[in-house]
Amino acid sequence: MTHLSVEMLAADATEPITSAGHAQLGIAVLAGIAVIVLLITKFKLHAFLSLIIGSLVLGAVAGAPLDKAITSFSSGLGSTVAGTGILIALGAILGKLLADSGGADQIVDTILAKASGRVMPWAMVLIAGIVGLPIFFEVGIVLLIPVVLLVVKRGNFSLMRIGIPALAGLSVMHGLIPPHPGPLAAIDALHANLGVTLALGVVVAIPTAIVAGPLFSRYAARWVDIRPPEKMIPERASGELDKRPGFGITVATVLLPVVMMLAKALVDVVVDDKGTTVQRVFDVVGSPLIALLTAVIVGMFTLGRSAGFTKGRIATTVEKSLAPIAGVLLIVGAGGGFKQTLVDAGVGQMILELSKDWNISTLLLAWLIAVAIRLATGSATVATISAAGLVAPLTADMSTTHTALLVLAVGAGSLFFSHVNDAGFWMVKEYFGMNVGQTIKTWSLMETLISVVGIVCVLLLSLVL
Repeated sequence: MTHLSVEMLAADATEPITSAGHAQLGIAVLAGIAVIVLLITKFKLHAFLSLIIGSLVLGAVAGAPLDKAITSFSSGLGSTVAGTGILIALGAILGKLLADSGGADQIVDTILAKASGRVMPWAMVLIAGIVGLPIFFEVGIVLLIPVVLLVVKRGNFSLMRIGIPALAGLSVMHGLIPPHPGPLAAIDALHANLGVTLALGVVVAIPTAIVAGPLFSRYAARWVDIRPPEKMIPERASGELDKRPGFGITVATVLLPVVMMLAKALVDVVVDDKGTTVQRVFDVVGSPLIALLTAVIVGMFTLGRSAGFTKGRIATTVEKSLAPIAGVLLIVGAGGGFKQTLVDAGVGQMILELSKDWNISTLLLAWLIAVAIRLATGSATVATISAAGLVAPLTADMSTTHTALLVLAVGAGSLFFSHVNDAGFWMVKEYFGMNVGQTIKTWSLMETLISVVGIVCVLLLSLVL
C-alpha cells in the first residue's frame, strides 16, 4: 500500500515544478541546505521547523511557484509518515517494553556474567547490537551508557575500551538496519526489498561494528585515557532481578520481527512461481507492519507479563513510549518533505543527467551525497531521507540486490563524522565527561570508521552479487 501511494505521487510529479537550469538548481540545493544548517546550528531552531523553511527557500531559489513548493513538501511529508510513521511507533513500543520490563538489563547482565576481561569489548558490541535492534539510537544511549560506566568502574576497565564498542553497536544498527527510521525511509523511497536489505544490512553491519568497535577502541583508549564521571555512574538496585523476563525469551522477542522479515526474503528467493499461496502468506507475515505488530503483541506477554506488569501497567508503558517519538516523527516527515521538494524541483533528474558521464559507481555517488548532507545538517536520518530521494532515479535499471545495497550505501554515508551540529555528539561528550577535542578523537572518528568500512563492504558485495 505504501509503495503504491509513493508511486502515485511520483507519477504526479513527473513534470518538475520549476524550469530552472542545472546551475540554478544547484544553487537552490546549496541555499536550502545552508538555511537548514544555519537555523539548526546558529539559531538553535528545531529541525522540523528548519526543514520546512529550508524546503521553501529551496523552492523559491529554484523559481518554483510557492503553492507548488508547499504541495511538494506536504505530499512528501505525508507519504514518508505513511510509509514509516507506524513502524517507528511500533518500534518505540517494543523498545519501551524491553527497557521497562528489565529485559534489556537481563540481556546485559547475562552476557556480562559470562564475559571475562579480554572479551568484554566484544561482549559490549554484542549487547549493543541486540538491544539496539528495536530501539532508537538516543534511547539506546540512555539505556546502555549507565551500564558501560558501571562495568568500567567495577571491572577497572578503560572507559574507551568498553564505551566505544557499545556506541559502535548502537550506531551501526541506527544507520543500516531496519526498523530504524533512516533505513526504513530509504527503503520506502528507493522501493527496495525490506527483507533483502535487512539480510545484506546484517552482513555489512557485523564487520563494520567489529572494526569500529572492539578493534578501534584499542587506539581510542590510548588517545583518550579518562575515568568515567562519578555523577553519571548509577546505583543499580538488585531487588528487581526476580521479576525480569528470562534471557532466552527476551532475545527471542527482540529477534522475532527480524526472523519474520528474513523469512519473507528467503521465500522470495527460493519460490520461483510468483503469486503462489506460500508466497502470499509470507508477503503478509514478513511485511514490516505485521512483523513489528506481532513482536509488540508477543512482547506484552513475554516481557510485560513476565515482569509482573498488570494490564494497566502495560497500557501505561505503551502510552509513554509514544510521546517521546513525536519529535522523531516530525523530523522524519519534514525530511521526507524536503526530499520531495528536491525531487519535484528536478534535482534528482539533474543528478541522473550529470552523473551519466561520470566514471563513478552509483553506490559511491549515493554515499558521497549522504556524507555531504550529514556533514551539513548533523542528522543521520535527514541525510538518509534526502540522499535516498536524490538518487531514486538511478534505481530504474537496478536489480533487487543492488537497490538494497544502495539503501545501505546511503545509510553508511549518513553516519560520517558526527560533529558539533549533531545531538549525539553532545550526548556522548556529557555522558563520558570528555571535552570537545576528546569527543572528536573518539566518537567522531568512530562514526567516520563506520561510514567508510560500511561503504567498502557495500562495494565489495556489489562485485559478487
